[in-house]
Amino acid sequence: MLPYRQGRFASSVFSVFIFMALSLDKLSFAQNATSEMIETSGTANTFRPIFTVPAEADVGAPLLPNINDPNATDAQTVCPGYNASNVKRTAFGLTATLNLAGPACNVYGTDIETLNLTVEYQSADRLAVRVTPAYLGAANASQYNLPTTLVYQPTIDVDAGMSSLNSDMSFIWSNDPTFSFSVYRKSTGDTLFSTQSTKLVYENQFIEFASALPENYNLYGLGETIHGLRLGNNFTKTMWAADIGDPIDYNIYGSAPFYPRLALARQWDVQMAEEGTLANIRPCLVDTRYYELDQSTGNLTLVTSNETNATADYVSYSHGVYSRNAHGQEILLRPANITWRLLGGSVDLYFYAGPTQQEVTTALQTSAIGLPALQQYFTFGFHQCRWGYANWSQLQEVVDTYEAFSIPLESIWYRDFDNDLVTHSYTEGESFLSNLHASGRHWIPIIDSAIYVPNPENASDAYATFNSGNDTNSFLTNPDGTIYIGSVWPGYTVFPDWLSDGAGPWWTNEMVTWHDKVAYDGAWIDMSEVSSFCVGSCGTGNITMNPVHPPFSLPGEPGAVIYSYPEGFNLTNATEAATAASASSSQEAAASTASASLTMPDYLRTTPTPGVRDVNYPPYVINNVQGDLAVHAVSPNATHADGTEEYDVHNLFGHQILNATYNALLAAIPGKRPFIIGRSTFLGSGKWSGHWGGDNTSLWAYMFFSIPQALSFSLFGIPMFGADTCGFNGNSDEELCNRWMQLSAFFPFYRNHNTLTANPQEAYVWASVAEASRTAMNIRYSLLPYMYTLFYLAHNTGSTVMRALAWEFPNDPALANADRQFFLGPAVLVTPVLVQGATNVSGVFPGTGGRGEVYYDWYTFGAQNVSTSGANVTIDAPLGHIPVYLRGGYVIPTQEPALTTRDARRNPWGLIVALGLESSASGSLYVDDGESVVQENGTLYVEFTAANNALYASARGTYNDTNPLANVTVLGVQQAVSKVTLNGVDVAQQDTDTVVLYNETSKALVMTGLNGLTSGGAWKTDWVLKWS
Repeated sequence: MLPYRQGRFASSVFSVFIFMALSLDKLSFAQNATSEMIETSGTANTFRPIFTVPAEADVGAPLLPNINDPNATDAQTVCPGYNASNVKRTAFGLTATLNLAGPACNVYGTDIETLNLTVEYQSADRLAVRVTPAYLGAANASQYNLPTTLVYQPTIDVDAGMSSLNSDMSFIWSNDPTFSFSVYRKSTGDTLFSTQSTKLVYENQFIEFASALPENYNLYGLGETIHGLRLGNNFTKTMWAADIGDPIDYNIYGSAPFYPRLALARQWDVQMAEEGTLANIRPCLVDTRYYELDQSTGNLTLVTSNETNATADYVSYSHGVYSRNAHGQEILLRPANITWRLLGGSVDLYFYAGPTQQEVTTALQTSAIGLPALQQYFTFGFHQCRWGYANWSQLQEVVDTYEAFSIPLESIWYRDFDNDLVTHSYTEGESFLSNLHASGRHWIPIIDSAIYVPNPENASDAYATFNSGNDTNSFLTNPDGTIYIGSVWPGYTVFPDWLSDGAGPWWTNEMVTWHDKVAYDGAWIDMSEVSSFCVGSCGTGNITMNPVHPPFSLPGEPGAVIYSYPEGFNLTNATEAATAASASSSQEAAASTASASLTMPDYLRTTPTPGVRDVNYPPYVINNVQGDLAVHAVSPNATHADGTEEYDVHNLFGHQILNATYNALLAAIPGKRPFIIGRSTFLGSGKWSGHWGGDNTSLWAYMFFSIPQALSFSLFGIPMFGADTCGFNGNSDEELCNRWMQLSAFFPFYRNHNTLTANPQEAYVWASVAEASRTAMNIRYSLLPYMYTLFYLAHNTGSTVMRALAWEFPNDPALANADRQFFLGPAVLVTPVLVQGATNVSGVFPGTGGRGEVYYDWYTFGAQNVSTSGANVTIDAPLGHIPVYLRGGYVIPTQEPALTTRDARRNPWGLIVALGLESSASGSLYVDDGESVVQENGTLYVEFTAANNALYASARGTYNDTNPLANVTVLGVQQAVSKVTLNGVDVAQQDTDTVVLYNETSKALVMTGLNGLTSGGAWKTDWVLKWS
């Protein structure tokens, strides 16, 4: 029975996540089923016989995206645009009335006849431009206005009366031939944004506006997509949160309607036969433009070519554009322009002057989306997860094996259990968690966004979590007021209504109740696009069949046995690859035979009805990877308690559940900072949560794409990012996992995770991977104080953690598209191997070749000899080795590594002083208890300065850290050292354990055994260390 949305069958790629209810009071299908699953690749699983939701239930109408439709109407050719009138100056800008300049076109909706324009110089670096319908009431306000309670709206700064006078931006409007506007940078005369020669189209289900762009532009940002860092000029960004496994170039889990802009670009093209959409909505971008500087005249010439001169001087200017709109939308990037097409809402634009990427990113966070959360210290350890761990005993075995192999393990993550009291009893769980916590480790469970509906004909199926949510009207409804029932992992399910008064308190209560039963340490929020495995309220009238099987095969079931391996697997494992290829071909042939009779009807095209919205099938069809907006998602006509339709807030479900979970964790685990990793996000989600890159695949391409994905999230204010290391879908192999475990060791969030029935890929499975992991983790855990300090600074200032090379060297246009290397903070340069079979890698050392920079090899301490700035250098990188370099000019705090972060925090400190070419360096260290929301024991901030053969440490704060300083290593010391003093006293005379060594080859001064000289605590007093 599908009373609200009808569906037909079509095959698709599914992201496979198992439901975990908030309360451990409900046995779901998925958990019982997975207890019988066999975890060996190539082996089919068996499940208890229950009703399977028909595949046809998750098939929507056949739709052709407008951008691919040769018969689609171009709104620019038929719509009249608007004329501005009644223009009035205000204290901070202007207001005006916009009226249709001719007969309504009603091409993809009903034209709005009269609009209001508001322009505000809100601060020295922020300009707001808003266009909204002139007449709004209670019946239609939610269709156009994005509530500030959901997404904060920047307002005029308190000091804008003075600061805005210094704005480097200028707003100009025109009615020739119809209304348009331009934003200029006054200092350069550059046009940052201009709608000239285009028309504003503003309808109830379609808004279009466009801006010209310079040749070969550099744009970054605009939501989550598996794509290169630089977006390119032939790309369409779709923003509609979707549950699907990481397809390349499609919309996926979230949105970020913001862009910053650069000017030169390269795009690494990877063509893969994947379908998909993710769900992180970020309507923001950064635009950076490079200019060649004539030193004799000071003139600037815009760079529009990929070819640059290594000896020329360049400067860059970046600006950002944030479109505060959460509706489904497309952004079309074309060679000469950028076009926004929105399915609703309003034009609500914020321009950030920069002129650097960091200034743009900081301004966005401090004015609009909030600063990122300061994570607990333990979250930077290594996390292990997989779909398919069968019981508490198997979890314990994984933990014990990591310890036996001396591989650090911080947290174990658990996908597929709810409350099967046979395999996951509370008693056994309490014992497991008690031992886990005693060892300094943690447990993070998955929490899905759907709530199981108990079968009313089965008394044992009672589910208190559903009952309490239903009693408090906490769930989405159908348009007629009945409860909306979709389908997710446990069967027919309902979905929290975050706009209702009851959902937040109900969610908190369930999280607290659950924590009383199992002491979890954080939350992994999944399926929050929000996902549903059927079109419409398919569970209505069908809940007596619960629990039910999803309408597709799970990994390992007949027809879904995993045979895929990474690129090049046939070169290293020819026999196994051939066997897998043959079995895969047979499976595909069987599937194609079964679906051969399916035919697709003509595409559905919706004709607008004046004054009426069709939210299920909007007349303009965006390029949604799933096609129909309701496929694998809650339908757009699902209704919230205040009457808002899901169509208007779909992209915010993930954002809202993260907010609710943050508040719930504050109540469930009082006093500790909530640790949340979410799948679907929006701009601003970073103040509550981190994010993982979704259901990637065990392919070398996805390892590469994890870098630009992480860098993009740095722009979005979500620095706590990591990919499913070694790949989620498909089988990994030894070489890929070896390289990926080392790469991910330098991402903020570090987790190995794979799918049900794929080959195991824990770090200890292959000997070479275990050794490579230990090597990389030794570096990571040594650098945890540095990483934690980076997060402290990001939390307080909006700075980034992972950084593109172009952000650290903004005046080098050759780096505009560099996304195969990255900086961790300003001081650590990582150059990973991203190609199968390679034993070396090409990398650049920015700023070298006489331009003031020097880099030191982490392993040898030697400086890199690079004669030409920007030159590609071939670096030896045999399997098991990841090239890591320290940038001169920085002091990097370290700590002796351990198998857990708890034990590492108890170890002595170290400092690495990487001297710049002028023999100076600086750095800082932030220390607190690593977990508390309120630091009752105080904090400590230590600043380091190295100059003139001396290192100074100066601290402020009251946190009492008693760990001594053990080691100091100074890189780039050009002359042999015979004497070292601490506060004027010769260290060799003070403590016989102290050893001072100088390496003439590497020019490194290494001082060890300093513990006794700082036994009361390395930072208890300020000190100066000198060498001569």
